[in-house]
Amino acid sequence: MLVDIWSDVVCPWCYLGKRRMEAALEQFEHRDAVEIHWHSFELDPQAGPSSDAGGAERLAAKYGMTVEDARARQAQLEEMAAAEGLEYHLDRTRGGNSFAAHRLHQLAIDRGLSDAVMERLMHAYFTDGEAIDDPDVLLRLVTEAGLDADEARAVLDSDRYTEEVRTDEATAARIGIRGVPFFVLGRRFGVSGAQTPDIMLEALEKAWEETEAGAAA
Repeated sequence: MLVDIWSDVVCPWCYLGKRRMEAALEQFEHRDAVEIHWHSFELDPQAGPSSDAGGAERLAAKYGMTVEDARARQAQLEEMAAAEGLEYHLDRTRGGNSFAAHRLHQLAIDRGLSDAVMERLMHAYFTDGEAIDDPDVLLRLVTEAGLDADEARAVLDSDRYTEEVRTDEATAARIGIRGVPFFVLGRRFGVSGAQTPDIMLEALEKAWEETEAGAAA
């Protein structure tokens, strides 16, 4: 069964959703028959360069809230992430445009390293406070995840995989995806947001019953 996931590497809910899906799959009877396909989605295609400004300050400015309220929201999200085994340091995040990261992830898809590269990029951004739009940082991260350094550098120095990123985003717009993470199970069932593992497991079981099991009947 195919599971399509639209996400952005700078989306904290996407990393949380990744872990929750993984937890659900651990409990899913047919997990060995599940194939994950990751798709590009930019939360802010017009995002500028990464910044040394604190994450709470950027969040407050973006949504018109106080810095104190922004820090409270971040603390709540960090607790939720910790419950799933993730270590978030949201005030260390630096923003930045994720388009180059998505192009490199498209290379990773072609090389069978999609999950490894996605995991490395998300961990670098949310745990380590790396500048996700810095070419040298990106090159180091994706090579640590297994991509060939020369091939990755060639992608960064060109416009390769631009079309693939734009196609993913156009597909998201066509099927009505406005936010991420967004999961499409068995090409039929959509699940929006970082739902709990129990809800994700229930969705997987329903999708399997109505697609895979039904097709075999």
